[in-house]
This record gives sequence, structure tokens and C-alpha cells, in this order.
Amino acid sequence: MPLSRLFFPAALAVTLLATPAPLHAEYDPIFDFIPLGGRSLLSDVIKAKASPEEIRAILTGKRTRDEWQSYLNGKKAQLPGLKLLGDQEVTTLADYLSFNMPLSVRDMPSDLAKADWGKILPRDGRDFALDYCQSCHIITVTVTQDRTREHWLGTMNKPSHVEIKLTPKEREALASYLVLNAAIPIDQVPKELRAGGASY
Repeated sequence: MPLSRLFFPAALAVTLLATPAPLHAEYDPIFDFIPLGGRSLLSDVIKAKASPEEIRAILTGKRTRDEWQSYLNGKKAQLPGLKLLGDQEVTTLADYLSFNMPLSVRDMPSDLAKADWGKILPRDGRDFALDYCQSCHIITVTVTQDRTREHWLGTMNKPSHVEIKLTPKEREALASYLVLNAAIPIDQVPKELRAGGASY
């Protein structure tokens, strides 16, 4: 194997780590097979005719994932956008809310009706996976694996991953998202993304 091919992944990783990741990346449609994260799900729920009172109740709430899940399931009549979500999406949204709510006063928009939720809401596990996991390997390596939270966090603490610029809380959120949404069957991955294997 040519020496240049051996050094390319490391050079790419250094370049990407040195470059700040976009706060809210616009992703290529090729990644549509990866389930939406909480930021996108919450943004969609808010945009689907949620009242200012309901929006504010979510943004100022503090609950565990299980508590958020019960809350969301109980709000399907008041929040039309929730009716469009499957059970897995509600769990993913509840998980996201448990990590990110209440929204800080600094980030709370003054006009809820005109807010750009894609930019206001904190990034989610899907965002982290697409922004950071691809710095060294194809995204398939990450999203096809079925791992426990402890295994994901163990991988993130390896020397090859500790330099990734995520806070401990963001690492936890990424691991939690992957536990809920990874293990995607290889036949659901676009053919052009199947190269490179599916393990670390």
C-alpha cells in the first residue's frame, strides 16, 4: 500500500479536528437513511402548529427521558406534530430533551413564531455523528453497529477519539442517540456508503 494512503486518514482527521464543525450542518440527502435526531424532530413538532404556550412549556421543562416520553405521549392531542412521530422518534426526542432542556435564557427566542429553530436548538446525536464520526472513517462504520452506551463511551475515550471536540455531556448524548438509532442494517445504507466495513 502506498505510504500516502496510510497517512491520508490521519491527515484528514487532523484537518477536520482543527476546523470547527458547523453548528447546524446542512447534510447531503445521501444521509437520509440515518434517523432524525432530537433537534430536527423538535423543530418539526414546533413548526407543526404548536402554540406558543406548548413551545414554551417544552423549552422550559426539565425531565428525565422517561418523564419526557410520558409527557410527549400525553401531549399528542395538543401538539399535531407529535402525531406524525413513531415510537422510536418519540423516544429519540425525549432523550434529546432530557439532555438539552430547559433551554438557557440566553438562547430563548423573544418571538417564538419567527424563530429559526434549526439554529437555536442545540445539536443532537445525529448532528454529532455526521459532524465528527466521519473525520476518520465512513459514517457506515458508526451507524451500522449495535453497541451499548458503555461501549460507545469506551470507544470515544480511546486515544483515536479523545481529541474530538465534544464535551462530556455531548459525548453522552451521542452515545445515547447511537444506542437508540444505530444498528442500521447494511442493506438500508446507500451502496456508495457501504465501502470501508462496519466495525472499528
